[in-house]
Amino acid sequence: MGLTPEETLRYHRQIILPQVGPEGQTRLKESSVLLVGAGGLGSPVALYLAAAGVGRLGIADGDVVELSNLQRQVLHDTPSVGRSKTESAHQRIGRVNPDVAVVEYPVRLDSSNALEIMEGWDVVVDGSDNFPTRYLVNDACVLLGIPFVYGAIFRFEGQVSVFGRGDGPCYRCLFRDPPPPEAVPTCAEAGVLGVLPGLVGTIQATEALKLLLDKGDSLAGRLLLVDTLPMEFREVEVRRDPDCAVCGDDPSVTALIDYEQFCGGTTTPLAAAPELQRVPEIDVEELRSRLGSGQSPVILDVRETHEWRISNLGPYGAKLVPLGRLQEIVGELDPDRELVVYCRSGYRSAIAVQQLASVGFDRAINLRGGINEWARRIDPSLPTY
Repeated sequence: MGLTPEETLRYHRQIILPQVGPEGQTRLKESSVLLVGAGGLGSPVALYLAAAGVGRLGIADGDVVELSNLQRQVLHDTPSVGRSKTESAHQRIGRVNPDVAVVEYPVRLDSSNALEIMEGWDVVVDGSDNFPTRYLVNDACVLLGIPFVYGAIFRFEGQVSVFGRGDGPCYRCLFRDPPPPEAVPTCAEAGVLGVLPGLVGTIQATEALKLLLDKGDSLAGRLLLVDTLPMEFREVEVRRDPDCAVCGDDPSVTALIDYEQFCGGTTTPLAAAPELQRVPEIDVEELRSRLGSGQSPVILDVRETHEWRISNLGPYGAKLVPLGRLQEIVGELDPDRELVVYCRSGYRSAIAVQQLASVGFDRAINLRGGINEWARRIDPSLPTY
């Protein structure tokens, strides 16, 4: 399957590169890449791989486009809000390059469907934003023998590497165990510079093209660290761990596992996280009723200052105490008063309730769903994020 005259013209600037040529461009045309996630990282990857002429792109994402996505997810636009991300991505890719075949997987990748979805692709690009999916992608790729391009972003910093290639390391060689869920806030909670996923995702797309063309030195065995505030790039060597549970000499993980449980439930609702099942909770409707009846509890907001500025319950007397400072001010609180604790969605506040209960605050209660649930059901004038 060679190149048509129109394709030769479209990819001319790429074809004249000695490392590509007509043979390399034809190779891209016959190649396939699966993108896990059509968000901040997946957006530039999808656009640049489509523009480069990769013949088949798979898009796996179970989410819909939200207004808060558009600050960084340039694959989507305002009219796409409310639509499936895979549908929105498919349409945009078609406008960039109608010759690219797009396969939609509008589902959340998990251990029950990952092997079936991921099998047969030449390269997988991981644009996920949570630890269960990262470990899932890693393990599935190692089991299937598919290299994958890893990327991660946080505030102003990013990481890129290539895992699962040949005798190189896998993701578990670098991160053997996931961190505790409370130790790593999501981008929704910590924030992210809008252009950062564009930078990191473009590097991911570059690595994917190099793998498909089998040219250059990939980032396999190297973790590229990007810090955009001082604009610094650093590298960390990553070696294959012979004791790795997945790619080691005697692997103990030979099938996909329950990654939600393994990672502590970082993407499951609060009620499904085993370590938080017994945290007492209050519904937003019940809290509103108490606030209007003269039985007002003390309200603590355990988010960060920048989140407080977006939305808060200050008019109801809420006090901002970031979770990391809670232990410092616990002596200022009255353990005999009822305390309602909230955060963005209810996870960090549940951690706070546990901490308070451990030092004698038996009347500390978590606000189920957090400030976002309050905004959705009680005060729509407050923005959600």
